[in-house]
Amino acid sequence: MAIYKNTTELSKVYKGAAELSAVYFGVDKIFPIIPDYLVDYLVVAGGGSGGGDWGGGGGAGGFRTSYGSVSGGGSSSESSLNLTPLQDYIITIGAGGAGVGDLIGSNGQNSIFSTITSYGGGGGGTSSGSQSPSNGGSGGGASYNTSFGLGTSGQGFNGGSGTNAPSGNRYTDGGGGGAAQAGGNGNSSARTSGSGGDGIQSSIAATPTYYAGGGGGGNYEPFGNIAGTGGLGGGGNGANYDPNTIGGNGLINSGSGGGGGSGGSGERGGGGSGIVILRMPTANYSNTTTGSPTVTTDGTDTILTYTGSGTYTA
Repeated sequence: MAIYKNTTELSKVYKGAAELSAVYFGVDKIFPIIPDYLVDYLVVAGGGSGGGDWGGGGGAGGFRTSYGSVSGGGSSSESSLNLTPLQDYIITIGAGGAGVGDLIGSNGQNSIFSTITSYGGGGGGTSSGSQSPSNGGSGGGASYNTSFGLGTSGQGFNGGSGTNAPSGNRYTDGGGGGAAQAGGNGNSSARTSGSGGDGIQSSIAATPTYYAGGGGGGNYEPFGNIAGTGGLGGGGNGANYDPNTIGGNGLINSGSGGGGGSGGSGERGGGGSGIVILRMPTANYSNTTTGSPTVTTDGTDTILTYTGSGTYTA
């Protein structure tokens, strides 16, 4: 829309406190140009749940970022995203996979910021029906009688393998993949299930925090087998048969995987929900959002932390 000059006094165009253009007396029209600007982001999807009934750990949600040196799956960080003023950008926070029952683990849901999509973590495998784990942002860990789930390039790593060594009941399960490393493999000699792969530490919100750790694998029988621990970033621990424990849940808003279930009554752990964090120069921040993000500042930057879905208007 054209903006007309004021014919009796100086006319100026502002965005917040910043003057974008100024014109003097006259009747000509002007079209002020508000420049695009760059925003950094962290987009972490929901983690997968562990597999039930001697199950592998859940894979972490996909980890994509433009802030820092690395993104998920061993890739370099991505480019900052260009935003156009007055345009709405949708933020979707992926839920973690549900941790109920003795079935194959459930995948986490995708998290999205504009054109950036991180894929939900893969659910862990289960010995019940030899159901293999799922692929995802990071792959789910294998039960002792299944293959492992695959991670997504640029987002996370594969899940770990289980072992099938029936002599002495040395069955073990694999840990879920994390953003920084693959899930650990089961070790029948040591009677240990695989630990979840570690997540990545990000400082986009000023305080260094780990996100997207894989869930630990559950154990098989009460013969001294030890469940896997969750990876850095909030991955849930696997369940032990004796003493009977429950698979740990992935930490909320971390995108971490849940721990695998045991052969007892221990349930599998649910995956942690995802998160989206935006960081931009305070001079560019529009102060127009939905979804109630937490707003903080760090030096000359403003940081928006979304733990629930919403929007940002540039």
